[in-house]
Amino acid sequence: MVSAMKAKETVRLASLRAIKAAILLAKTAEGGNGEVSDQEIVKIIQKLVKQRKESAQQYYDAGRPELAENELAEVAAMEVYLPKQLSEAEVEAELVKIMAEVGASQPSDMGKVMGVATKRLAGLAEGRLISTLVKKLLTQ
Repeated sequence: MVSAMKAKETVRLASLRAIKAAILLAKTAEGGNGEVSDQEIVKIIQKLVKQRKESAQQYYDAGRPELAENELAEVAAMEVYLPKQLSEAEVEAELVKIMAEVGASQPSDMGKVMGVATKRLAGLAEGRLISTLVKKLLTQ
């Protein structure tokens, strides 16, 4: 945060402050033990990124592209702290392996595949992409 302040990078600074605030909220949340694991931090950042992407879409729909651009700039600043996302082809290849493991072959097996896939691909691919690809693969 200090380097962002010194460099007068307002977007990066706002992103880092949002991340810090979300982590502090998670640490002090009721039922928490005051500790936040690295895995939980990744989930927190993913949630913040998703919120900003949704906000940007709403701003575009409302005819406010300047506000949407600000949200997307914050997304870019936050994504630096996330693990590299798998490409669509890599996710599809992993899903084919998972489908073979659980013996899924028809659309009614989607729940089995999604249960394993969301755990194995957590942090590496968006849930929406996983769901879309599972549907596509099971209906072929």
